[in-house]
Amino acid sequence: MARILGVEIPNEKKVAVALTHIYGIGPATAYRVLSATRVSPDRRVKELTEDDLGKIASYIQQHYRTEGDLRQEIGQNIKRLVEIGCYRGLRHKRSLPVRGQRTRSNARTRKGPRKTVGVVRDKAARKAIRAQTTETKE
Repeated sequence: MARILGVEIPNEKKVAVALTHIYGIGPATAYRVLSATRVSPDRRVKELTEDDLGKIASYIQQHYRTEGDLRQEIGQNIKRLVEIGCYRGLRHKRSLPVRGQRTRSNARTRKGPRKTVGVVRDKAARKAIRAQTTETKE
């Protein structure tokens, strides 16, 4: 496996697809990088020379923010939104969808698995539950 910017990219895939394994580089950016470095996107990673890998790595480092730096910047942006208390920050804090999606029927990825709220019909069990909740409040 070849290493570009500290990321192992698979040898058997085409270069354009393999570059998308780097955080911050999608398909469009991968093609832009390859056209700028004059490397054919149809070649496999194992067919690249060390010179080609070096050109790709240096171009990405100079023109794009990737991996740890990008993750850090995104984390700081979210932290800033939470600190200033804007609507988007509150949605991040409560782990709810941020961009206007509905939550009544969907959003299970953000909200997690459903928590069933039921009625306890047995009086003895109800008293035991009520006793537990009063103990935890005190």
